[in-house]
Amino acid sequence: MPGPTQNVLGSSDGKQIIAVSQAHTYRSRGKLLLTTVNASGLPGYPVTNAEVVWALFDPHAVVMPREVVVPTGQTAEEYEAESATEMKDSQNSAVKAAKNMLRKRGIDVADAQVSMHVDDIGGPSAGMMYTLGLIDKLTSQDETGGKTIAGTGTINAKGTVGEIGGIRLKMLGAKRDGATWFLAPRGNCDEVVGHVPSGLRDVAVSTIDDAYDAVVAIGKGKGASLPHCTVDTDVEKTK
Repeated sequence: MPGPTQNVLGSSDGKQIIAVSQAHTYRSRGKLLLTTVNASGLPGYPVTNAEVVWALFDPHAVVMPREVVVPTGQTAEEYEAESATEMKDSQNSAVKAAKNMLRKRGIDVADAQVSMHVDDIGGPSAGMMYTLGLIDKLTSQDETGGKTIAGTGTINAKGTVGEIGGIRLKMLGAKRDGATWFLAPRGNCDEVVGHVPSGLRDVAVSTIDDAYDAVVAIGKGKGASLPHCTVDTDVEKTK
């Protein structure tokens, strides 16, 4: 089901989600929301038959075989360790991608020390939003312009945005928590088209430059021309 969102420009449990030292930071009036999925039935998170039946009839829930998500026989400890490692790697890649982009734009942040804090969230899918949040904090421009912008996607040090799972549920969570824009990996566009909640505008992105330019355009009130997700019908016919 749709999970909680977190504003990467804000704080959680009294700690900044993105904390920066040895560099000047700036505040933003808007929000950049990372999005999540609440999953039951994973190792360590048992689900009852009644819950499965209920979810089958809930339009805001998805039921799938457990083996689609995790390997057969994986223990709760193994699942938690893998999820935590993916999150840590994602945060490290986000820092590298943000610094690389800022350096290309003539901003020296080589000495900036960054730590990221989010409780009870694992996996790699928040990478793009971490990167955008760090860039926002290290630049004087208020990129969001006071808007609430959500999104999802993995990131690597080169700034490539990768596809993720559960994007339809994440869009529902974004809309629920006040977002009016949603940055979606282009690789997930076949799952986005036809499933964007009313009042939420999707934007297809492939790189952190795409995502950053989209945030700036949205913040300036010029997001109307940003690319929607589309599906290549010729590709779909061959599947």
